Amino acid sequence: MMATNSKLSAASSTGKQGHKKLVPWLFVAPHLVIFTIFFLIPVIFGIYISFTDWDLFGSPTFIGLDNYKELFFQKDSTFYEQLRIGLANTFKFVIFSVPFCIAVPLLLAAALNTKPKLGKLFQSIFYMPSLFAISAVVIIWTLIFNVNYGPVNTMLNSDIPWTGTQPYAWVTLVVVTVWWTIGGNMVIYQAALNGISKDFYEAADIDGASAFQKFTKITLPAIKGQILYTLVMTTIAQFNIYGQPLMLTGGGPNNSTRVLLMYIQQNAFGSGQSIAGIASAMAVILGVCIMIVSAIQFKLLRKED
Repeated sequence: MMATNSKLSAASSTGKQGHKKLVPWLFVAPHLVIFTIFFLIPVIFGIYISFTDWDLFGSPTFIGLDNYKELFFQKDSTFYEQLRIGLANTFKFVIFSVPFCIAVPLLLAAALNTKPKLGKLFQSIFYMPSLFAISAVVIIWTLIFNVNYGPVNTMLNSDIPWTGTQPYAWVTLVVVTVWWTIGGNMVIYQAALNGISKDFYEAADIDGASAFQKFTKITLPAIKGQILYTLVMTTIAQFNIYGQPLMLTGGGPNNSTRVLLMYIQQNAFGSGQSIAGIASAMAVILGVCIMIVSAIQFKLLRKED
């Protein structure tokens, strides 16, 4: 009888342990299912398609590295030129926009942190644009930068075609992007700033430190983790730029703002026969570039820590 009870107790204990091990997986399962269906499977399928010749309708024909050879080495190929122009413009946009997407929210967060009574109100105002769809954002800024009756040209007393000539086209893209994405990073910085002890600033005041010295010697070192996190995430987001140059400048003038994602969409889903294999190869190359840049930034993050 005692042996039976011991066995039942052992079985009950084993069952409880199994239940405890199962509970975490139940919480993680929904995310894993969504991640697998909407990210992992498309990524694997996209990489496979990059090694094929496919028109989206027939069966993919495996052609090995031919797509990549054409993109990298066949200088007389249209797709070689598309990759060169699209990737160069994408990197230009990242270089032009990311510093402003980091610096402007940081300065706003620091300014709002000094005025706690009005901080919440202005935080809501600055965060509001991130809730708009890109189409609404483009409509707003197209009117603002309109050549004939836009308030920008009216105030400057000029007739600059902001979206039709360079370098003004890049200026408009950066301004629109910063305005649209400013809220997310600003909220992160505000949360980080609120976690800094006031004692540090009081001690700095006693030592006669200026506002600039307190910002560079106390604020920035205290939130360097959040800054580097937003730097990585913002860079990844800007590499995936598509809506702004498509709807605001149309990729012009002279394809000077036509980014790689626009060529990928054109080749895969544009008019005429789809060239999904080439488009997938371009997407893989873009993904590798994002991974390399992110890895460098993560390395810098660990080095700083």
